[in-house]
Amino acid sequence: MPIIALSCSLHPRFYQICIMITATNVALSYGKRVIFQDVNIKFTAGNCYGLIGANGAGKSTFLKILAGDFPPDKGDISVAPRERIAMLRQDHFAFDEHTVLNTVIMGHARLYDLIAEREALYAKSDFSEEDGIRSGELEAEFGEMNGYEAESEASVLLSGLGIGEDYLPKRMKELEGGEKVRVLLAQALFGNPDILLLDEPTNHLDLQSINWLEDFLDRFQNTVIIVSHDRHFLNQVCTHMADIDFGKIQIFVGNYDFWYQASQLSLKQRQNENKKANEKANELKEFIRRFSANASKSKQATSRRKLLDKLQIEDMPISSRKYPFVSFKPARPCGDIILEVQGISKAIDGASLFTDLSFTLRPGDKVAFVGANSVARTTLFQILAGELEPDSGSFRWGVTMSTAYFPLDNSRYFTSDLALVDWLRQYTPVTEGETFARGFLGKMLFSGDEALKKTSVLSGGERVRCMLSRMMLSDANALILDEPTNHLDLESITAVNDALIAFPEVVLFASHDHQFVATIANRIMEILPGGLIDKMVPFDDYIADESVNQLRIQLS
Repeated sequence: MPIIALSCSLHPRFYQICIMITATNVALSYGKRVIFQDVNIKFTAGNCYGLIGANGAGKSTFLKILAGDFPPDKGDISVAPRERIAMLRQDHFAFDEHTVLNTVIMGHARLYDLIAEREALYAKSDFSEEDGIRSGELEAEFGEMNGYEAESEASVLLSGLGIGEDYLPKRMKELEGGEKVRVLLAQALFGNPDILLLDEPTNHLDLQSINWLEDFLDRFQNTVIIVSHDRHFLNQVCTHMADIDFGKIQIFVGNYDFWYQASQLSLKQRQNENKKANEKANELKEFIRRFSANASKSKQATSRRKLLDKLQIEDMPISSRKYPFVSFKPARPCGDIILEVQGISKAIDGASLFTDLSFTLRPGDKVAFVGANSVARTTLFQILAGELEPDSGSFRWGVTMSTAYFPLDNSRYFTSDLALVDWLRQYTPVTEGETFARGFLGKMLFSGDEALKKTSVLSGGERVRCMLSRMMLSDANALILDEPTNHLDLESITAVNDALIAFPEVVLFASHDHQFVATIANRIMEILPGGLIDKMVPFDDYIADESVNQLRIQLS
């Protein structure tokens, strides 16, 4: 398998060469559709691999194959002797009857079994000499596994992920979905596994928890393989990228940005080589056509025919990556008055989300709402979009303003069983017909018969592309987007990211994608119990600003 190396400062992990896990001739198909074939990869100790590819490329399935949870059609996975694999699994109900603490420790199955046997042994009333010998064996193995620090380690992991000590005795069924995901992530990280497999580990994490996880993985000395749609996260933690495309998995040295540069360079080189070969072939064909019947030129024509036979023109493989066309075009520019918010407050079920919130938007503002309280952000967006009323205070949009809203929960837009083309026609100009709607859907990667799919069977990512289409057709000059990158693959995230950078008017948005926020926002707002932090600075400057931490303490 070819490896493309880029000039970059090498992470210390690069110098370790012990192979931890190997895939040999692995292949997987669904019916006639080949996902990947003849995959031969060696994952070495100390490296962190980002597993990337389009939606449906088989990333999560390949992780399951590596973990032994899913059999490939052919090929083998081999793991170095005595190496322990830990995987972040997405089954939120598997541990409902267990406490949070025990769920984390269960990430190290052998240690958990030791603890259970040890407790049962010491609880016996008739402790025999045989039991004493066994207890000595247990204590030795327990100490080797750092069992005496197990509860402390579990607590530290949970704390770093935003789960406090008061959660430790709770049963998993008492937790919310996002809290369960954090506990399951702590479970995967627990006990220093030799091979760590993480499928979308940043889902449901706030930026503070993501930063903690980045630091944890940077210190982690064993092998990590990650599936993630968070480009900044991949850039921060990955030493290699494993790219699933063209039915193969290819390793690139470097983080996500290095992979992108290398893959684009490789593709451009192949296209240029093919272009030159085609031009040469056409030149030879033209000469042969003109002079093959000419006696004086027949030898030259024969010579050129031999050259043509030797000329190799490579069939360019079709990439599984598809980029939707995302572009927001306002019908008119914003006037001087954009949005004025005066002292609005809102509580839900008796719990205050924000009190006396005031701010004014200016032309060109692209405001990222950040912080831990996602419910407060979503509620504010619903108020500004006219879907909720504040308990007190007021707000007004300027007379030149028109808004388009991308909600966090879009399920209410897909309750009917309309065909996709008919669903979109609800939002197209009255002067446009089905041909226009089909063309628009094609640009959003719904081509051919996919335009006739029922909206009730759309995936999460397909629904997001539909909602983006609806927003684009609104011609609004103020966009409100609540986590628009959820369910999207990296290609679609990039398309939305670029479209919002290019949008000339006002944007209010929330996202857990660091790069998305950092490249779009020119103003940061954070809603806290005691007020609002409002800074006209780039996101990275906001994070680094010590005065923000002091304000956060004062307002919390």
